[in-house]
Amino acid sequence: MPDHNDSAAAPDAGLDHAFRGHSDAALIDLVGKVGKAAAQVGRRDLVRRLIQTRDRLRDPHVRVIVVGEFKQGKSKLVNALVNAPACPVDDDIATTVPTVVGYAPEPSASVLVQPETDGAGEPRREVVPITSLADYVSAKGNPDNMRRILSAEVLLPREILRGGLRLVDSPGVGGLDSRSALLTLSALSSAHAVILVSDASQEYTEPEMQFLRHAMRVSPNVAAVLAKTDLYPDWREIEKIDRGHLSKIGDIPIFSVSSDLRLAAAELQDAELNDESGFPGLVAHLRRQILERAEEIHERSAMHDLASVVDQLAITLRSELTVLVDPEETPRLIVQLEEAKERADEFRSRSARWQVTLTDGVADLIADMEHDLRDRLRKVQREAEASIDAGDPGPIWDKMTEWLDQRVSAAVSETFVWTDERARWLSEQVAELFLEGEESLPAIDVADAAGVLDPVEALSELDEGRMSAAEKIFIGVRGSYGGVLMVGLATGLIGLPLINPLSLIAGVIVGRRAFREDMGARLTRRQTEAKNIVRRHIDEVIFQAGKQLKDRLRLVQRTARDHFGSLADELARSFSEAMSAAKQAAGVDSGKREQRIKVLRNQLRALETLKGQISPPAIEQAAEPAVIGR
Repeated sequence: MPDHNDSAAAPDAGLDHAFRGHSDAALIDLVGKVGKAAAQVGRRDLVRRLIQTRDRLRDPHVRVIVVGEFKQGKSKLVNALVNAPACPVDDDIATTVPTVVGYAPEPSASVLVQPETDGAGEPRREVVPITSLADYVSAKGNPDNMRRILSAEVLLPREILRGGLRLVDSPGVGGLDSRSALLTLSALSSAHAVILVSDASQEYTEPEMQFLRHAMRVSPNVAAVLAKTDLYPDWREIEKIDRGHLSKIGDIPIFSVSSDLRLAAAELQDAELNDESGFPGLVAHLRRQILERAEEIHERSAMHDLASVVDQLAITLRSELTVLVDPEETPRLIVQLEEAKERADEFRSRSARWQVTLTDGVADLIADMEHDLRDRLRKVQREAEASIDAGDPGPIWDKMTEWLDQRVSAAVSETFVWTDERARWLSEQVAELFLEGEESLPAIDVADAAGVLDPVEALSELDEGRMSAAEKIFIGVRGSYGGVLMVGLATGLIGLPLINPLSLIAGVIVGRRAFREDMGARLTRRQTEAKNIVRRHIDEVIFQAGKQLKDRLRLVQRTARDHFGSLADELARSFSEAMSAAKQAAGVDSGKREQRIKVLRNQLRALETLKGQISPPAIEQAAEPAVIGR
């Protein structure tokens, strides 16, 4: 395995190096100072909040999912980006398990294994050799996922990954409209960006375009990569056609690249070859459009947390100082603090407007989601039944199964995207009600690698209806026997033998009719069986997909409730402690009053100094659009 140290960096290392802004260290230091001030007054709740803020700044986990059909060059693209064989690549290797590539000082690999008993226990993480990763994540080494691997993680000492970038090599999907496409789509709602990889052998297919339309509605940042340009001389023509397709659905950048040229450039340290590979543009896009925007969101969130904590700490100090400096204001101040505490307590109650909006909104969304899912799948069922009635489903059952799988996945995908949009809209409505839109949205992750249709079994097999020559002869003879016997007995009255020309003709006529009736009965049975298979499959999809989508919406509800609830608890405690401090200050001896006033003013000046360091960046960034909010 090649060396994983930073000396193996590509010629465009200037772009790869130092993705994080220079203000991060200062911002983390500021978080530490405010946290220390909160700890000195015993506000452990605020300290816990700032610890989470610091952790987000240190490792933002900017997830970029690389998707595409089988054998389009996704794994090699990831390897070329990090200049290391992080993901297994070979002509006979197809990735079947999501592989996350992130940063660590030392290279390592691990897999997340599902418990052997379904639904019992937590997944366990196992460390594996990097060189043996293909035995866990590929169809060749792990057929039908016999090892029960949920995902794999590869950590490498690469500067392009140091800023928190995590590249996710997703399993290839056939036609981008199958169950695997839905698994990938479900993971996009928690990703910062998605890159669709398609090789230069042909223009975008309709399933790829449909997937891009869905991705545009789910993910805040979508890009396209035209891979393997070194293998196809006409790649520029394909790129031109693809740009035309992309322009019809949105502003999606496309990058034409060659992973082989990139890896060769890294090995030879050839800057010109690296430019020819097309990767500098893609790396610049990752840095400017994804990492820097994500960093802006994390910094803005950190600034908001810092300002909120400083304001809450200042409430108690100002209340106590006001009482000490102007005792006559004590009654009015206490009344104001009591009113503020009552409002904060209202935020905590279940009858608060944001709580009611959240609860009712999720209930309505679940009902609408179930209706939307059933309506879409019933249309699919009616189309399938009409196709079955139009002919014999037996000979074409494999094609019909493929068509039904695609239509079902497309229907559930539409419902998933629609539900995700409604869930984000609901979270925004709750945030606006909570402190009149001044509160930032929580980081809600409503999707993971476990897909919506995982538990759904494949369609059952259907008899093709083909009969052997012996079966056809048997049916004909069985039907003709009655005709021969009946006419033979009747003609026997006029002295003819049982087997005579008339009885044989009658036998042929009756046998042919019996054969037709039997074939018609067999066709009716196959059509009925096919319809029953389709109905059972649709019912199973509705049951499983509906359950998964409801669970995701419940997760949205719990996350929003816990996020805003914790903020309401912090505010309530701040006002409660401010009121207690004001009441205690009213009984301070006159001899200690001046000394306490001096201490409080020094503490307030320190907080004002900290707030002065917080406010300018927060004001500057407030004008920037929140592109990546998850």
